[in-house]
Amino acid sequence: MSETDTPNPEPARARALLSTADMKLLRRALESHARATEDREELAKINALHHRLGTYVPS
Repeated sequence: MSETDTPNPEPARARALLSTADMKLLRRALESHARATEDREELAKINALHHRLGTYVPS
């Protein structure tokens, strides 16, 4: 680093990984998969993930 280079005091702003539309699509896909599965353990995991996604994107 030379004397003329000044370090940036703040990190770059973080960008969202998924858009609101992406989150809604994921929720719909989980709902569809939950209707198709008969595995109770998997269904519990799907429901938990669906709930967590719901805390970010209201239905």
